[in-house]
Amino acid sequence: MRYKTLGGTGLLVSEMCLGTMTFGGRGGQWTAIGTLDQSVADGIVARALDAGVNFIDTADVYSEGLSEEITGRAIVNSGRKRSDIVLATKALGVVGQGPNDRGASRGHIMDAVKASLKRLGTDYIDLYQIHGLDRVTPIEETVRALDDLVRQGHVRYVGVSNWSAWTIMKALGIAEKQGWARLATLQAYYTIAGRDLEREIAPLLEAERLGLMVWSPLAGGLLSGKYDRDGNGPEGARRASFDFPPVNKDRAFACIDSMRKIGEAHGVSVARIALAWLLHRPFVMSVIIGAKTIEQLDDNLAATEIKLTAEEMQRLDQVSALPPEYPGWMIERQGANRLPPE
Repeated sequence: MRYKTLGGTGLLVSEMCLGTMTFGGRGGQWTAIGTLDQSVADGIVARALDAGVNFIDTADVYSEGLSEEITGRAIVNSGRKRSDIVLATKALGVVGQGPNDRGASRGHIMDAVKASLKRLGTDYIDLYQIHGLDRVTPIEETVRALDDLVRQGHVRYVGVSNWSAWTIMKALGIAEKQGWARLATLQAYYTIAGRDLEREIAPLLEAERLGLMVWSPLAGGLLSGKYDRDGNGPEGARRASFDFPPVNKDRAFACIDSMRKIGEAHGVSVARIALAWLLHRPFVMSVIIGAKTIEQLDDNLAATEIKLTAEEMQRLDQVSALPPEYPGWMIERQGANRLPPE
């Protein structure tokens, strides 16, 4: 297992992060994603920690809070010191019936962090993330609330998830101007079949030294190689009842065909190649993997052992390339004569 800094901080996190969305299975869509009970979750967490994973991610909305409870108990049951684990959670989604039981207002953030601390059974959260963009609350209010949580010792680092490039940059500018806690990370969707963030977000991450945490690296299981082009997959497969995130299926299956050939050459699964491709991207800090079984977890963790050749990376980059989009194609055209000769 390799380790990278949490964005521009000095904290080291494993390049694989254990996601806990499969823990609990209480309420609506969460049942389709995973229903692991405490005993199974204990085994998953223990195996991940034994493999060198020190980074665990959850959220207050996963299984209506039950995922946080199971995660907190699994950490205790693992026998590891709390200081050996970098624990991340998120807030934004609906957690109650009231109009303020959601969002990124100061009021909700302060309530949400206390509830998460209680469910997790800990007195601090290493990385506290705003789970999405609240289009009602001013960004300045959200950034100030996060800074207060850091100053109060409830959280140590802060980040966001599913934000656009301009809103991230605005938050960074506000924090710098006011001397408030700076965003350290972005948690975002990114796969070989969904490279949209390379247009605006990836250059921002590299320029501002934010760490990228990748969610749904297998596109909700689609890139596992277990589905055919008609969408048929294994019995009980997640995408059969929860077809998310949205994917360009033609591009995805072209990628799968190419990854299957490379996987056969390495003697590994398509899923491992999809994960290995992400681990080779320079701006990826950590890839979040969720698992329903120890076998699935082991297969995903083994992606860290794969070294793709330059030729294999080129093949995968070509088959998954984004179509040109303005202003990118104009910037490339006008800026070509400014690049030094190779």
